Amino acid sequence: MLAALDWYRAAGVDLAVVETPVDRFAASAAAPRGRPAVAPTPQPAMPRAAEPAAAPPVTISLNADPSETRALAAGAQTLDELRAVMDAYDGCLLKKRATQLCFADGNPDAEIMLVGEGPGEQEDLTGKPFVGRGGQLLDRMLAAIGLDRTKVYIANMVPWRPPGNRNPTPEELALCAPFLHRQVELVAPKLLVTLGNVPTQALFETSLGITRMRGQWKTLSINSVTVPALPTLHPAYLLRTPASKAMAWQDMLSLKRAMQENSVAG
Repeated sequence: MLAALDWYRAAGVDLAVVETPVDRFAASAAAPRGRPAVAPTPQPAMPRAAEPAAAPPVTISLNADPSETRALAAGAQTLDELRAVMDAYDGCLLKKRATQLCFADGNPDAEIMLVGEGPGEQEDLTGKPFVGRGGQLLDRMLAAIGLDRTKVYIANMVPWRPPGNRNPTPEELALCAPFLHRQVELVAPKLLVTLGNVPTQALFETSLGITRMRGQWKTLSINSVTVPALPTLHPAYLLRTPASKAMAWQDMLSLKRAMQENSVAG
C-alpha cells in the first residue's frame, strides 16, 4: 500500500474525488443475459441515501496570455527580486502541485548558463535544479571539461515541478518563459546551453527535435541579450540511452572550444 501511495504521489495524484470509497465492481456488475424478466409489481419508492458530495476541483486563475508574467519579470532589477516575484506569483497551476519554487543553482556571475526543462522529484524537494541522478551525471559532464557549479548558472524553463515529471504544457511554458527570459537577461551569459528537447524548442522557437538540433551552435536573442547557444541532450535522456553519451561528449568538447574562443573562464 505504501508503494502504491508513492506511485500516486509521483504521478501527481493528491486529491480525493469523494469522502468515502466507491465500490466500482458493484456499480459495473452487468445484468444477467437471457429472456427479459417479467416486470415486478411496482413498489413504493424508498428514499435514497444522500450520496457523498464530490470534492470541489482545484481551481486557479490561469491566464494563457504571458503579458502578466512578462510585466512582473521586467520589473525585477536583480535575481533576488525576480526570485521573490516568482515565489509570490500564483497564476500557474504547477505551483499548486509543487512543494516549492525551484529557482536556480550555481554562480549568478558565471559566463555560462545552462537551461533545463523543469524540476523533478528531488529538485522539487530541495528547491535546486539538477540534483537527482540526472544532476549527478550533469556534474560529471561539466567536470570532464573543467567546470563545476561555481562556474555555471543553471535554471529551468518552468520553476515548478510538473506532476509525474511530465513535459510542461504549451500554456505552462508560455506563462513561465518570461521569468526564464529575465533570468537570462540578468545573468547575461557569454555562452548558453539548452539541455534537452523542451528548452531547445521553447528558446529557439522550433519544432525540430533535440537529436536534429544538438551540437549546432546558433545565435539566440532573448530580450536584450544575444548569446551563442548550444543545444545538447538532457542528462536524464542519457541515463535511459547510454549509447547517446558519445554525442553528449562531442557537445561538451564543442563547449570547451567555444569557451576558449570567447575567452570564457573555466
